[in-house]
Amino acid sequence: MSDCLFCKIVAGDIPSSKVYEDESVYAFRDINPMAPVHILVIPKLHLESVNAVNTANSAVLSHIFEVIPQIAKSEGLENGYRVITNCGEDGCQSVKHLHFHLLGGKKLSESLD
Repeated sequence: MSDCLFCKIVAGDIPSSKVYEDESVYAFRDINPMAPVHILVIPKLHLESVNAVNTANSAVLSHIFEVIPQIAKSEGLENGYRVITNCGEDGCQSVKHLHFHLLGGKKLSESLD
């Protein structure tokens, strides 16, 4: 999708601080981190949100959840971490490309206000 921020990052049109890449997944550091480790993990395939997941594309999500523990381990998140995705306006999804926030590096608040 030509006007999607994350698609432009995957294409290399916008610079990012890459931490992981394979044929279907790209992960990079968030530019406004909310924790000492804040990495965005995205499918290279443009999917607007969780609502776009179906049987034809769900394998990429399975792969993302295989990759996230590898990234967490490489970042030293031995005591745990949080994975969050936002969906739609009320869910505060700011970029309309499915992405998962990997947060860690400190004891996180139990509140998600």
